[in-house]
Amino acid sequence: MCATPSFDSAAAHRYFAADCFNRTWDLLEKPDRSEDDDLRMIATAQASLWHWIERADCTAQNLSIAYWQLARVYAVLGDAGEARRYGEACMGRSGESAPFYLAYAHEALARAASVAGDASTVERHLAEARTVAVRIAESAEREALEKDLATIAVPRST
Repeated sequence: MCATPSFDSAAAHRYFAADCFNRTWDLLEKPDRSEDDDLRMIATAQASLWHWIERADCTAQNLSIAYWQLARVYAVLGDAGEARRYGEACMGRSGESAPFYLAYAHEALARAASVAGDASTVERHLAEARTVAVRIAESAEREALEKDLATIAVPRST
């Protein structure tokens, strides 16, 4: 068992939950990521989730965001199975959240299905996301969602 830390662990969890999320986002947006960057991106996204889980004030909405980011990371890396796994975890935490989070859970599952080449699932989740989007009150949030939905390719049926 570890000794009691000499720092405020609650403050550390608050800091690192957000810091790791932001570092992950920086890596997601990096145009010339290396293999080491990809591994670091997975590690920081997982660390962000862990720090959220350890926070006493963690909500389903916080977990929805953390799982969504992990789904995005794995989709960007081409791992459809992990992207779907975290997209489903996001959906499981988003059902009672604001429409924005539910719509993004559908976005995550559509993106995972796109990576998997599953056109019908992509189309179903895109339609669900757009149906939920009309309930998003904040226009900037709706626009951000629509912008992200537009980046999801629907695979061609063969």
